[in-house]
Amino acid sequence: MLGVFSSSIVSPPDELVAAGSRTPSPKIKAEALVKRFVQNNSSAVSMQIGDHVQFAYTHCNESAVLPRSFAVKDDIFCLFEGSLDNLGSLRQQYGLAKSANEVMLVIEAYKALRDRAPYPPNHVVGHLEGNFTFIVFDKSTSTLFVATDQVGKVPLYWGITADGYVAFANDADLLKGACGKSLASFPQGCFYSTAVGELRSYENPKNKITAVPATEEEIWGAKYMVEGSAAVLAATK
Repeated sequence: MLGVFSSSIVSPPDELVAAGSRTPSPKIKAEALVKRFVQNNSSAVSMQIGDHVQFAYTHCNESAVLPRSFAVKDDIFCLFEGSLDNLGSLRQQYGLAKSANEVMLVIEAYKALRDRAPYPPNHVVGHLEGNFTFIVFDKSTSTLFVATDQVGKVPLYWGITADGYVAFANDADLLKGACGKSLASFPQGCFYSTAVGELRSYENPKNKITAVPATEEEIWGAKYMVEGSAAVLAATK
């Protein structure tokens, strides 16, 4: 899956900008990235959301136990990959029908966060149990919300394209060819919200997350880690 956002929606992370400057490498523009995704994935679906956002996804080569799904409701667009172990109890909590799947649950959880403010976002994400990653875009407020599970079973990566768009994808090779060294693994157990304005750990939301420059041998430009935590929250190659 792929989500691409212009700088009017999300500011490119300084750490990834710096990583790309330290080690210049080939990049392509956001439009070319989406086209590459569609060309390389059979039955891929892509969509333009307003002037500044593009989503794309495919069911090709997906895991039977960690499927991908897409939904839109009330101008809230969501890409989801994975499964929730506590989906049944969460359906009851949010008053959803038994037929509601994970992607619809995430949309409802986001709506609760948005409409019941102040409602700590880490509380919403922290209630999700399972292996997952998701990208939510609220067109009505131009808000982006991205999160991954605690163990990183479903990978997610983010990078910066040649024209300054921030791209999120579950395919590292796709972004490596588009973002060069302006690329990192999205830290597990964390969320990013443009409403909050920064990366946060939902287990330790008050702890600062810092980026450590990667070595020349690594494909990443930076690794993110939660201060005060022994775990490095970024995958390595």
